[in-house]
Amino acid sequence: MWIVAIAWIYVAVMMALAEATSPQGTVLGAVITFLFYGVAPTALVMYLLGTPDRRRARRKAEAEAEAQHRAQQAASAQADAGGLTASAAVAAEGKESDRV
Repeated sequence: MWIVAIAWIYVAVMMALAEATSPQGTVLGAVITFLFYGVAPTALVMYLLGTPDRRRARRKAEAEAEAQHRAQQAASAQADAGGLTASAAVAAEGKESDRV
């Protein structure tokens, strides 16, 4: 994948160089040629080809976070001998407030 990108950038540099050194060409035309024929298409193709890797990395990170969350819940549940987790609601004890 990288060899194709490098080769395309090389071709775009040669096109830009030909534009800049041509009697009718300009340096601005060479820069525009390089950007629109070289950098923009290469960046787009590399981004699209990298999508499966980014998706795989995101799924792996989500799975690791979920496993860590489950491990924390299991450790929290085991720490309480009464069988309640740390986040379980506990009824308040004491006097009830008098209503007027």
